[in-house]
Amino acid sequence: MSNTIPLSFLDLAPVPEGNTIAEGIAQTVETAQQAEAAGFNRYWMAEHHNMPGIASAATSVLLSHIGSQTKRIRIGAGGVMLPNHAPLVIAEQFGTLQALYGDRIDLGLGRAPGTDGATFQALRRQMKDAERFPQDVQELMYFLGNDTDNSPVQAFPGAKSNIPIWILGSSLFGATLAAHLGLPYVFASHFAPQMLGQAITAYREQFKPSAYLDKPYVMLAANLLLADDDETAQYHFTSAQQSFVRLRRGETGQMPKPTHDMDSIWSPAEKMMVDSALSISFIGSVETVRPKLAKFLEQYAPDELIVTANVHNQAARLRSLELTPELKLFTLQ
Repeated sequence: MSNTIPLSFLDLAPVPEGNTIAEGIAQTVETAQQAEAAGFNRYWMAEHHNMPGIASAATSVLLSHIGSQTKRIRIGAGGVMLPNHAPLVIAEQFGTLQALYGDRIDLGLGRAPGTDGATFQALRRQMKDAERFPQDVQELMYFLGNDTDNSPVQAFPGAKSNIPIWILGSSLFGATLAAHLGLPYVFASHFAPQMLGQAITAYREQFKPSAYLDKPYVMLAANLLLADDDETAQYHFTSAQQSFVRLRRGETGQMPKPTHDMDSIWSPAEKMMVDSALSISFIGSVETVRPKLAKFLEQYAPDELIVTANVHNQAARLRSLELTPELKLFTLQ
């Protein structure tokens, strides 16, 4: 393909069943290093709370560790759930990351709390805080920008860093906000694909050029798990499928081990729900995945793709990253 695009990686820092959080983090570092070696553009981490199978709750702290263990790859949040935080605090955290790691830092922002109501209360926040998301985004942009010299409150570090801000979303709300502010937009099609077409159309049609971006920039998210054969890839992907079933049942736990018998785990209704939520998934050998992924890229024409492989088996995750260049669909560094 001549019109290849950059490829990035989204990580939830999974803690596999039977592993400690420290072991999960060590595997996350290994994954980031493999993504860098394979030529990926960005390595992003997502903020989640009260989930024993995810180690990226203190997102900026873990990103700092990843930054120290990598050299080139951009690192960032995909995303920080802004209703959980004061914009000034995030400006200071990401300003610190930029002071440490230079122009490698991205800041993706989400409107969802990324947790449940009880945890939101424990974070000293309220559900209505999400209603202030557009104002909070603009306040954060202000703290990271060049115009705070005469302000009584400034972000040190953070001021004048102009760290790139992205809006994350799975609905028209984020799409229209990103378009209005002239910011790049990421659609969460890896777990909420229902409004994919509508959202990116709205974003592209309503986009207003800004000091940050002169034309729309869309990054789409997908599940990607490559293996030497289809059966192996499908087997390891059952970890992600089981995680989704547990989430919808309100069950907690670490990243489940793969299984050869999903039908003994999910009901027909749960299977339908998971298949729908994870429909933007490319699972199999390079030969199987390449034409399906090429068709998806042609249909939606994203400017960049970000993929995730949320599985139990670390060797399978690293092998998937290793095989990715063989797709020959992406501009790798």
